Amino acid sequence: MKNILFFYPENPLLKQQGNNARAFCLLEYFKAQNYQVDFVSLEQPDKENFTNTHLDTLKRKHLITNGWLLKRSKRSGIKYLLFSIKQKISNLFNNKVSDFDRIRFGQGEELALITKDKTYDLIIISYAYYHGFLKYLNTTLSKTIVDTHDFLTSQFQSHKQFNLGNYFSHEIQLLNNFDAVWAISSEEHYLYSQFLGDKVKLAPHVLEDNSSKINQVKSIDLIYVASDNSHNVKAAQWFFNNVYPLLNKDITITVVGKISQVIPDFKNVNKQSYVEDLSSLYQASRVSICPMLTGTGLKIKVVEALSYALPVVCNERGLDGLLNKTNNGCMVTNSETEFAAFIDQLLTDKKMYNKQSELAAEFFKQSFSKQSVYSKLNASLK
Repeated sequence: MKNILFFYPENPLLKQQGNNARAFCLLEYFKAQNYQVDFVSLEQPDKENFTNTHLDTLKRKHLITNGWLLKRSKRSGIKYLLFSIKQKISNLFNNKVSDFDRIRFGQGEELALITKDKTYDLIIISYAYYHGFLKYLNTTLSKTIVDTHDFLTSQFQSHKQFNLGNYFSHEIQLLNNFDAVWAISSEEHYLYSQFLGDKVKLAPHVLEDNSSKINQVKSIDLIYVASDNSHNVKAAQWFFNNVYPLLNKDITITVVGKISQVIPDFKNVNKQSYVEDLSSLYQASRVSICPMLTGTGLKIKVVEALSYALPVVCNERGLDGLLNKTNNGCMVTNSETEFAAFIDQLLTDKKMYNKQSELAAEFFKQSFSKQSVYSKLNASLK
């Protein structure tokens, strides 16, 4: 039995957010392989606190053996001041990008204390932001892996101090500290492998094949699932300002996730900030939408919709991370009029709908089913 230390900074039980769904599915994979997982995360200061109660839930589901939440120490006192000065000097003289370091004062030492008597076959750290944890761990007998989730350099291009060469070279250096690099999308696998070679492995998102669970009676015409990050807010504004006015107001739209908090009230739009299990909503839906104008990485909500054989209407960014850009169940356009026309076509043309649904189901089975993805993950862990 392999022992794994798995660090993920958020709550994987909040699966309506794509990155959390990714982490949860990896925990399910580890369970299926009979791996023993020690899970480490961070205390969450907002209203959706990540507490020991959530860790207990993960234990009851047999997804983890042990779990800890690293504290967010107060930013005060002599020790914190010295830590901050040391960090700034190190960043300055080593030409480091401070945006790529999200480890807070005391968290490295706390992690070292938690793991001091433990050895792991695998140490998996989510996001290169937390590369610094490696120096606090005994990695002598371990294979270290970074699950990248996303191309980080792209996230900072709007910053005033952004320098492409400096940011990108630093990101590659951080990834190179690990024995293996997991890329969730084909584009990021290609990009990273140009500089890091064979240590980069394609580790797609994995889900159950839900195509057999679709209800015959559909009560939701459109389903839109998203968090409230800046990319999603921009996309939601584009959709409701430009596409929504072109749609028939008799159609029913369900919006799920934190994005619902920034969407105005409309008579035919049902908004739900939090849903523990999206399965029943997907089963009751006819079409999924993913209006994305910016951002990088795989859009996990697209994959979720495809797993239920739901046709997806999206912008070009919605295809990011998919191995096939055509014949995959997605109807793609950056035009608001065509976006609305695709929705209308799917809701009124049964032949077109069935064709796209079949393409969605087949593409999902080939690219994101457990059989397909588990074989890739197994190969990367050998």
